Amino acid sequence: MTGQFLPVHPAVLAGGLSEAKTEQDLAALIEAGRLLFAKPCEFFYASQKIDQLPPAEGPEIAFCGRSNVGKSSLVNALTGHNALARVSHTPGRTKQLNFFNLGDRLTLVDMPGYGYAQASKSVKEDWQGLMFDFLRGRPTLRRVLLLLDARIETKPADRMAMELLTDAAVPFQIVITKADDAKPWWLKQRILQAEELARTHTAGHPMVLVTSSHTGGGIPELRAEMASLARQA
Repeated sequence: MTGQFLPVHPAVLAGGLSEAKTEQDLAALIEAGRLLFAKPCEFFYASQKIDQLPPAEGPEIAFCGRSNVGKSSLVNALTGHNALARVSHTPGRTKQLNFFNLGDRLTLVDMPGYGYAQASKSVKEDWQGLMFDFLRGRPTLRRVLLLLDARIETKPADRMAMELLTDAAVPFQIVITKADDAKPWWLKQRILQAEELARTHTAGHPMVLVTSSHTGGGIPELRAEMASLARQA
């Protein structure tokens, strides 16, 4: 999207899509997202231990979801770098926190996938402990984007993640992935279910975003929402 926009109130740019009241507001938010994600994005840190995290400097947004929900593909689609976040075909292969610097404006955190059946009980408990400690102790974390696969029903592991985020008092927003692979009637049902899940958790953001890394659908809107979080003091 190109062109000049009339001045938009800073509260709209910082408040995100839910504050957009006019087409002008939405266009300005989409443009802000485009400009942010036009900046270089580079991997700079990885950690499997809570005491080895990088300093908490500047706003952070984390991506959380079940294994094979399309998390890495979504990060790649947002940044325009096909190999930025490694797309793994082995469920649960990534068991560390990966940090990416987006133009010195925003840090993206790729959290380990959860819910993989092969994992032992101890591994799952270790994941919960690491994630809770990270979420609770990261003052610069603006929001967690909780990814749900459009093609399948919400799993117990997804509900567990929502409870974990709520217990840690970390705001989260549901992002539906792989929307292009779902039948329209099923996708509508998934959106309604996700909205209900968000309403039943105090940490849940009321707006559910729908995306497709394959077609690019919903990517500009997600970029816009993330750009607004980068603006928050």
